[in-house]
Amino acid sequence: MEWTPAMLWLAAALALGLAELTSGALLLLALAIAAALTAATTALLGLPLSGQLLAMGVLSGVLVPLTIKVIRPRFSPKGVAYGTTGTGAQQGRHYLTLDRDFDGASGLKINGDFYRLRVADSSTTRLPPGTDVIFKEFDGTTAIVTLASAGTPSQEQ
Repeated sequence: MEWTPAMLWLAAALALGLAELTSGALLLLALAIAAALTAATTALLGLPLSGQLLAMGVLSGVLVPLTIKVIRPRFSPKGVAYGTTGTGAQQGRHYLTLDRDFDGASGLKINGDFYRLRVADSSTTRLPPGTDVIFKEFDGTTAIVTLASAGTPSQEQ
């Protein structure tokens, strides 16, 4: 049996589809669909290699953004906005400090993730658990906070 270009594209689509099972990001699935569609256009139109690569590029350019923007959010849990931590969306919100179990580090939970803290304009990295703080910004993976005034209501996030 001789391998045709369409069969090679189908093999690539199969490999990408199987690789998607390990990632779950849907990116490889979009590339697998693009490769399968490239195989179909190659078989129907008999495209040369340059045409096949152009078809794969165009199909990938359409399907990858479509998958990430439209399809992927439907597989995400409700209420989770991926990619918002660190963009300033939490700036000015109140949080209660907590200590991490295994090393006792002081920090905050923002969108379910623990971030070590540092008090702004100081080198203080340790606060008692339950201290009301206001998130200011990130410095790498460290949350920069200011102490909340005593009269400000706490809204743990």
